[in-house]
Formats: sequence, C-alpha cells, structure tokens
Amino acid sequence: MDSSLTLDRRATEAPAAVVGAARERIADDRAMLRAAADLTRDLVAHRPAIYWADLLASSVVGYGAMVAAVMIPVTGWAILAGLVSVLALYRAGSFIHELTHFKPSAVPGFHLGWNVLAGVPLLVPSFMYEGVHNLHHARTRYGTAEDPEYLPLALMKPWTLPLFILVSLLAPVALLFRYAVLSPLSAVFPAVRKLTVERYSSLSINPEFRRRHPEGAARREWHWQETAASLWAIALLTMVFTGVLPLRAFAIGLMIASGVMVINQVRTLVAHLWENEGEAMTVTAQYLDTVNVPPPAFLPMLWAPVGLRYHALHHLLPGLPYHALGEAHRRISAALDMESPYHKASYPGLPVLVAKIARSTMVAR
Repeated sequence: MDSSLTLDRRATEAPAAVVGAARERIADDRAMLRAAADLTRDLVAHRPAIYWADLLASSVVGYGAMVAAVMIPVTGWAILAGLVSVLALYRAGSFIHELTHFKPSAVPGFHLGWNVLAGVPLLVPSFMYEGVHNLHHARTRYGTAEDPEYLPLALMKPWTLPLFILVSLLAPVALLFRYAVLSPLSAVFPAVRKLTVERYSSLSINPEFRRRHPEGAARREWHWQETAASLWAIALLTMVFTGVLPLRAFAIGLMIASGVMVINQVRTLVAHLWENEGEAMTVTAQYLDTVNVPPPAFLPMLWAPVGLRYHALHHLLPGLPYHALGEAHRRISAALDMESPYHKASYPGLPVLVAKIARSTMVAR
C-alpha cells in the first residue's frame, strides 16, 4: 500500500539533475538479469493455500486484537492489543500489492476475499491500486513524472521527510470523507466525479499523477468496490452519530487505522532511494534505486511484510509470488559474486535507510 501526499517535484534543484543523469548512465547488468530469470523459473507458481491462510490469519488476529483494544480498559494490555491489531491489519492490507501482480485465476476468489476482509473495511479497495501500481513498473515510467509512486524525496528539503510521514496520520479521515461524501456527490455531479476519479482514486504519492476513468471490466470492478466502501463509510459514521457505535470504539479504530497508514508510509519512505529526478532509467538503475532488507534482519518481517522486504528483487521479477522471494534471493545471492550490482541493493535495516535518505536531503544544493 502507498499513501497519497502532495509534495512538489520543483523542490529539487540543480544537483538532483546530476544524480538523475548518473542513474540513467548505469548500463543494464546482463549477467544479473539473466541469473535472476534463469534461477527462478520454477518459483513462479502462486500457492493459493499460502495466500488464503496468511490473509485469514492476519485478518482474524487484526480484528480480534482491535476488539480487545476496545474492550480492555486503557492499560498496557490495551496498548499491546492495539499494536498487534495495527501490525496484523497492516499485513492483511499489504496483500493489495500482490493483487496487482497476478490474474484472478492464479488464486481463485482472492481478489473478492481480500476486498471483503481488508479492502472495503479499511477503505482501500483494490481498484485504488490496480491499474496504478503497474505504471510504477513500466520500464519507461519508473522514476519519471508519469510514475504515480515516485518522488525524488532524497533530493528535496529536509522538512519534506517528517511531513511525508505525518500526513499519513490523517489518511483514515481523508478516506472516510472520500467514500462517505465524495462518492455520493460524484454520483450526482459530473464535475465532482471527474475530480474524484482523477485525484482521489489512487494510492499514489506523485501530485502530478491524474488517473484515467476506468473502462470495461475494470469499470465494473471499480463500481462495486466503491459502492461497498461508500456504504460502509456512511454506515460507520451513522452508527457513531446515532450512538450505536461508542465514540471511544470509533476513536480506537481510527487510531489503529492511522497506525497502519503510518507504518506503510515509513515503509514507502525506505522502499527506494528516491534519487532520480525524472529521467528514464535502465532496469539495473531502477534496481539500484530500490531496496532489499534481507535476513538476518528480523524487524522487516513486521514493517515490510508480504515480500516487501525484497522490494528491489520484486522490481527485477515483478511476477514472482511473495512466498517465493526469499528462496529467489538466496539462489541469486549465492550465484552472483560480490561485485555484482545485485548485492548493492541490500541494506541491514530501517535506521540505516532512514539516515541515508535524511543525509541526502541535508546535502547543500
């Protein structure tokens, strides 16, 4: 998942262009690309049992812990339950990334099941990512102004990083407004519909991105998902205003949802090095601008779940299922010598990555 944020690309200055040009000059490493493809041919099958078990377990734990956080008086146990709920629902929500990379037939019923269990309840139905995330993987779009999921954050001002994180705290409120207010209005007023589709219907971070109106089967999927999310948002607010849902329970739910969004935004912050200012990049350059946080680090299992700890590898092999990325990384790492660019995208953990990006923003321009 990615949260939307308005930051101006023009905050970057001349040296950013130098970095962008340098990235473009990185030639593709044919040995790495060939090894990645050849060594993983037998790992491409999606295993439905793993997907369903993982999603169901994450959902049960997440919602169960949310109920516990509401029912338990404000104590350390309630806080712990809230934290467990955040992490479990974050994991459940992260499957939206997998949905964009496989056909529904690969894991039958999973698209519908995910939307019912996570997408609609969390107000992030899959249409907000499907048809958007694939643009991020387009060879000529990555890192450019046409990439909905890219901003040269490392080349911006230092204050943009805390703003990037803090704005995600308000995401649940913004989503409630989008579905409880904008969706009904957009059904009546074409101008509101145009604005809603183009600006408020994608999980993106690029303020220049404008989404196209859906067509065909995508349009039908969009409509039922948006209708369900709108009805849920309206019902939720109605229950709060009528007293059916206690305000305390609603507030705890909002805090948990905000926690999910903040963790996802932190993960987004370190998913790339964000050092490209808009030039087209080779596949190897894109890989080196992206991040793996492999074992022995343990915490990435929590803040980069469902294969997101292997984000750079995912950019090399976007069709590989999340449960195969660990094995793929082991095979490729063992096959390529330490001089290969493959090893240069691996980092030891979150603090190192945050510090690296923070230092980049503070370089005099």
